[in-house]
Amino acid sequence: MTARPNPLIAGFNPDPSVVLVDGVYHLVTSSFEYLPGLPVYRSTDLVEWTHVGNVATRPEQVQVEGVVTGCGVWAPTIRHRNGVYFVIVTVAMSPRGCVVFTATDPAGPWSDGTTIDGIDGIDPDLAWDDDGTAYVTYSGLGTTGEDLEAHHGIQQVRVDLAAGRALEPPRSLWSGTGAMFPEAPHLHRRGDWWYLVIAEGGTERGHAVSVARSHSPQGPFEPCPANPVLTARGTRCPIQNTGHADLVDTPDGGSALVLLGVRPLGLTRAFSPLGRETFATDVAWVDDWPFPAPVELAPRPGVDEEVFDFSDPAALADPGWLGVRRTPDEVASTTESPGRLALTGDGSTLGSTRPCFLGRRQRHLTAAVSTRIDASRGVGGLAARYSEAQHVELEARCDGTTTTVTGRAVVTGLTQSWSHTFPAGEVSLRMEMTPPPTGFTPEALGGDRIRLVAFSGEETAELAELDGRHWSAEAAVSFTGRVLGLYAVEGTVTFAELRYTGCEE
Repeated sequence: MTARPNPLIAGFNPDPSVVLVDGVYHLVTSSFEYLPGLPVYRSTDLVEWTHVGNVATRPEQVQVEGVVTGCGVWAPTIRHRNGVYFVIVTVAMSPRGCVVFTATDPAGPWSDGTTIDGIDGIDPDLAWDDDGTAYVTYSGLGTTGEDLEAHHGIQQVRVDLAAGRALEPPRSLWSGTGAMFPEAPHLHRRGDWWYLVIAEGGTERGHAVSVARSHSPQGPFEPCPANPVLTARGTRCPIQNTGHADLVDTPDGGSALVLLGVRPLGLTRAFSPLGRETFATDVAWVDDWPFPAPVELAPRPGVDEEVFDFSDPAALADPGWLGVRRTPDEVASTTESPGRLALTGDGSTLGSTRPCFLGRRQRHLTAAVSTRIDASRGVGGLAARYSEAQHVELEARCDGTTTTVTGRAVVTGLTQSWSHTFPAGEVSLRMEMTPPPTGFTPEALGGDRIRLVAFSGEETAELAELDGRHWSAEAAVSFTGRVLGLYAVEGTVTFAELRYTGCEE
């Protein structure tokens, strides 16, 4: 097997799709209710990746303002033809529907996008045959009207991309071995064969990759006798939920799958704090069938540290910042309070659908995030978010003579809090995440440990240590991952920096 790190791209980066053009790889992943949407990563070796931009940098491109959590920007496919990059995606529960974006540079800017009428489904793929006919192959999960939640398997239509319409009624293709939720189709040409790579079994522990082939992109498709060709279900593999795969050539002339997976923690291996991440595995070809190797865990060594000093206005130019149904520049400013980042609250909290929140993906199972906050003119702090119903926060509030820091844990309608009062002034807030201990202990049965700490001068307050199982993909029933960041509730709060440190034990 080729030596490459796994996860390939860590943290909340599900549903990967990849394209190779002139020796350069570009990969996109899902973003759901977060903006900017559709992160774009670049690599020349399929090993080291740089986040170079995002497809949806303008709210009108995806219109996720009103989508419920868990919907929004689902499962993109990135492809290239005649000097143009295409990203096709379903924006679930949004007026955009199935939409195609184009760019000549994957780093952006990307077009406003063209909605393709006549497609009601998810996980669209885009392919062209030899005469230039464009095909969209997708999972026929109804997302609108009377067909809502009905599932019609893997479907396909010929499309006019410029006009934004399907040219025919959808036809059914091969829909897997009979496991639930056939989805994530990707159609690839290799020699005389067209390969249809799909996911089935659901994106949880039953997830799997299955393959069929045909001499025509329209089928009929012959299933691989060894299906599913890849799955972790029923195993003790440290990477679970493997599926939703895209096929790509490797720099050494071989083939690989990029796919999603999770890294569950604890004695029962039940809780995944980072959500679905991007992994890769090599593919061997036997009798013109692809046989992926098991997905091996190979975390990147060493300590990864990021320090965003907000005295530098360029700190907000990094493409990794996220807002919830808002763009980061709508939430944050480095000009309102020179030398610091300012967030001005509008009364929304982290329980709101559009909080005043600026975050980044947690990428390591052992991690710490910290900031220094001045809450003399407002209320806000540091948070770890999974959804409106599942979040953890350290909130600072000043009454002129004291600054009170409140640690708060929110789990689906249940809230617990702990407070400590410091003298008035700037305070430092810190969250520390570590894997659970080993052995047969109650703590080992849970998720990672989340420690909430505040300090001012020489005074330190350890407010709480939490069982992180409640803020994991399984407990939050979330398609996303843990996002760490800053927020404001009311007034204006300012921050000197955001510091993130992570490593893999």
